[in-house]
This record gives sequence, C-alpha cells and structure tokens, in this order.
Amino acid sequence: MAADSPLDKLRNVLGGTARALSGEAELELSFTSDAPRQDGNSVKVPMPSRGVPVEQVGEARGFADGFALRMRHHDVRLHQRNAPGDAVARAVFDSVETARIEALGSRGYAGIADNLEASLNLKLRSDPITRARNRDEVPLSTAIGLMVRERLTGRESPAAAAMGMALVRDWIEERGGSDLDALALAIDDQRAFASLATKLLQDLELVEGDRVPEESDEGGDEDEGSNDQDEPGEEEGDSEASEGDGQTEARGEQRESDQSEEGEEQQSEAMDDGDGEPGDDGEEGMIPSRPNRPWSDLPASFEYKPFTRQFDEEVAATELCDTEELDRLRAYLDQQLVHLQGAVTKLANRLQRRLMAQQNRSWDFDQEEGILDAARLARVVVNPMLSLSYKVERDTEFKDTVVTLLIDNSGSMRGRPISIAAISADIMARTLERVGVKTEILGFTTRAWKGGQSREKWLAEGRPPQPGRLNDIRHIVYKQADEPWRRAKRSLGLMMREGLLKENIDGEALLWAHARLLARHEDRKILMVISDGAPVDDSTLSVNSGSYLERHLRQVIGWIETRSPVELVAIGIGHDVTRYYQRAVTIMDAEQLAGTMVEQLAALFDAKD
Repeated sequence: MAADSPLDKLRNVLGGTARALSGEAELELSFTSDAPRQDGNSVKVPMPSRGVPVEQVGEARGFADGFALRMRHHDVRLHQRNAPGDAVARAVFDSVETARIEALGSRGYAGIADNLEASLNLKLRSDPITRARNRDEVPLSTAIGLMVRERLTGRESPAAAAMGMALVRDWIEERGGSDLDALALAIDDQRAFASLATKLLQDLELVEGDRVPEESDEGGDEDEGSNDQDEPGEEEGDSEASEGDGQTEARGEQRESDQSEEGEEQQSEAMDDGDGEPGDDGEEGMIPSRPNRPWSDLPASFEYKPFTRQFDEEVAATELCDTEELDRLRAYLDQQLVHLQGAVTKLANRLQRRLMAQQNRSWDFDQEEGILDAARLARVVVNPMLSLSYKVERDTEFKDTVVTLLIDNSGSMRGRPISIAAISADIMARTLERVGVKTEILGFTTRAWKGGQSREKWLAEGRPPQPGRLNDIRHIVYKQADEPWRRAKRSLGLMMREGLLKENIDGEALLWAHARLLARHEDRKILMVISDGAPVDDSTLSVNSGSYLERHLRQVIGWIETRSPVELVAIGIGHDVTRYYQRAVTIMDAEQLAGTMVEQLAALFDAKD
C-alpha cells in the first residue's frame, strides 16, 4: 500500500484538530483550490502547493481552526435574528462576531492565535483596506473587526492594514470607543455581545437608534417555531422556511459562515496557480467575495449608471486567445469531461426524450391527398373498389425556441465550478441542438481587477463623487445561437484560462443577454443564469453604496420577470439565488449543475405543455 503523501498527512492532522476544536465528530475536512468555506460539517481549506511551504500550512491551519471555532462557539439562528438588515451594518456585525469567536478560541492557545493570524493576513491581501487612500475607501467591516480583535486578544492588527486603519481609527474611537471596551466584558455570552455590537452600530450611525436586538425571548434560542415570527425579513425567508430540511439548514449555516468570515466585500484567494494572464492590471490569485446580504428598500430615486462605457468590451471567445491555446484549453476541458461523460450523457438523453415527447407528430387520416397511408393498404387489396387512403401531418404545437446560458465568469468560480459550468453548457448545447432548440452561450466578467481604465479615468478627473459603475466590463460570446456546436466547441475551453475570471457586474450582463434574446425571431425565449454569488466589484462598491450593484440587479430582474416575454431562470452554486429570482434553485455542489440544468429546462417545457 502506497504511503500517504505530505498533503494527505496534513489533511488528516488538520481534520483531527478541527474535530477536537469543534466537538463535531462528523466534521470532514478537505483541501480546495477555490475559496475556503464551510458547508454544514464539511470544511474546505486552502490547498498548500506541492512543496507544502510552512507559511501556506499556517494559512490552512488558520482557516481550519476558524471554521472549527465557529461551529463550537457560534449560534447561527441567534446571530441571524439579531443581525441588522442594512448591508454595511450587517457586514460590520458579522466581522465583530468573527472577532469574538476567534478570540474565544485563541485564549491560552498561542498556536491557534498564530494560525488565525496567518489566515487573516491571507484575507487582507485582497481587502480594500490595504489600498485605501481616504476614509471613504476603508471598509468599516474590516476596520472595526480588527479593532475588536485588538481589544479582545491584545494583538496588534497586521501591518498591511495599518494605513487604512489610521484613516478611520480616530473617528471610530470617538464615536464607539466605550462600546469597543464593553465588548470584552461579554465575550462569553453571544446574546449580550450581540446587544453591545448593536449599540456600537447605533453609535456609529450605521443603524437606527431605536433598533433593539432580541433579548426579551430568554428561552428562544432553540425555539425553531418562533424564528420566522421573530424576523420575517428577507434574510431569513429562504434558510428557515423549511427547518426540517437538512440541506437547507446547511445552506443557511454556510451562508452565515461566508458572511462572517469574509467581511464586507473580499474573500481571500487560496490558490497557488492564480497567476493571471500577462498584462492583468490587478493582483495575483484574487477572488472577490460573494456576500449574501438582505435587500434594503430600493428608493424611487435610485438610478444606476456607468462612469464610462469607453473601455467596455463585447468580444467573441476566439478573439481572446490564439487558435493553438484554444485547442489546448479545449483538450483540457475534454479531460475534465471524461469521468463525467456517462452521467451527463444520461442526463442529456433524458432531456432529449422529454423534449422530443412534446414534438410527437400527429396525423389526420383518410384524406384525399397527402402521404399514402400504408397501414390501410390491406383493405384496398381485399376490395380493389375502395380508394387509396392518405394521411396529412398536423403542424406541431412545439414553439420555435432559443435558450441562452449566461455563465458567471467571476474569480470565485475558478476551479471546479467553472469546469462543471463549461462541461454542462457543452452538453446542453449538443442536446438542444439535436431537438432543434437554438442555444447561445455567454459569459460575463470584467477586463481588470479593481477598476482598470475606468478607475484611472475617474482618478484623472479628480474623483467626482458617486461615479457609478467603475470598472471595465467584459461580455464574452462563447457560442452564438445560430452557430453549430461543432464550430463553437473549441471556444468553451476559454473558460479554463487562468486570468480570465475576475469580477462580476450581474445587472448589466443580464440586460446584455436579454437584449440579444429580444433580437431573436423565435417564438419562445429562455434565459438561464448560472452564478455563484451576488455582484461584486471592489472599485465600484468602494465609492458607491455597499448595495449599489445588488440594487441594480434587483431592478433588472424585476423588470425582466414582470414586463419581458423572456423566461428567466437561475441556478446558484453555493449561493441562495432564490432571494433574487422568482424561478430559481440553489445547489451546494458544482457536480449537481448538469442535472439541475436538465431539470430546470425540462420543467420549463413541461409548464408550457
């Protein structure tokens, strides 16, 4: 039997430690090249590179310890009931709770404290606080979380955040210094700590002053039946509507973990291979966070605008790299397809059968002209005096249909999710082509990290306030609707290209795909969106409100669903898209994507049968 590799040994050690820290015997730990996360009792931490460097081991330990401590010291339902609705206030509330959890776990354990600091340093590499030039560019969730950490652990904040912290420290201390001091007295009581955290938010004017966290329900922590009554808001609607459903509960816990661990807008990249393409404006290996935040009321005066469209790009996949590289990327995608071929082929055949069943031919018999009815020839042989019988095919009621697959090409899709998305799109295009349904495959991302040329133009013009969207969008056409699959198959490999996946501005991508569909002549138009999170663009969110992109996305979805002939359906990978779209489904594993796409499309066709 082969000896375990160094990575296997490290995984076993981390898993054992995490089970001991969390008290969960069923906890399973694995490595990931994507963003680290916790899904119920499944924990995924950054995979160290082949040489297992010491600093990367520390980062993996830090994430493992952080997830384990959260499972041990954090009550998800209590936290969600007390959490504010405003996006910025919620991010601060989450980061303060994370500081409490990690301070509890590191008390008396210098090793755990060092591990948590290593993971914190990794998160800060892509946090806007490290690049802030004025107070408005500092994410309060990060700054306040670090200040609470200083109070609770006595450890100084990492040097990378020092300049950003200096921009807001005096302002925070002046308004909430006494609240920060009081938090240390309630570190062992999550309910009391949440009350003090809410007082801090009020003093910082992030929430209304009359908002009081739930304290009167002394025995309510475990009362599942009262959860929906305590907070009927949008945040709880999806995760607690089905308390008996284990998968939904796991989804709620994962969403809560993602929010608290990652802060306001950033999620650390834990990949060793994120070099990006030559000429990228941003940093290496960056992944934007995908926050699940509650909607705030949309003011009637809200208007979305791009600062400039001068640098936006709509481009065919074949124009982004040469033919030789496309062939290489397609070969790599085919390798990924090998072990899934059997499963996806069965799913594709199932969809084909369901669509073909709706296109069954029907005939009118005993006609005077048409196609000779061979089944009735026998009676003519028996009685030659009878005339020949003909049949005429009726027109099928199956509408001429076009389907657009709009795939999120953001950095957080990197790795397995984007591979599965490309494979699923490939299979779907082939299947729908067989039954005469046109398929268009589109992708959306940005041309650069952190704003690109749009941000440079904004800086050159003196940083006018509220500039709107502040990044260069890139919309990619992988396959046109009228293009045969065999001619477009090579283009789908482009999704595997390192450096392609950056940030995402979903609202404008939906409008773009929708406009392309409206220009089609088909009777029926279906738009399927595949995404793993909410819109994220650091450059835009750093100079506008924290919910700016989400508000626009909500406007666009509402308009399409209520006023457009296009049928809209969404699939969220690890992200609750049901809070945005009326017709949507959330999956927790990218491996489920192909099957879910088949079922969603089949359901659409069945509904119109």
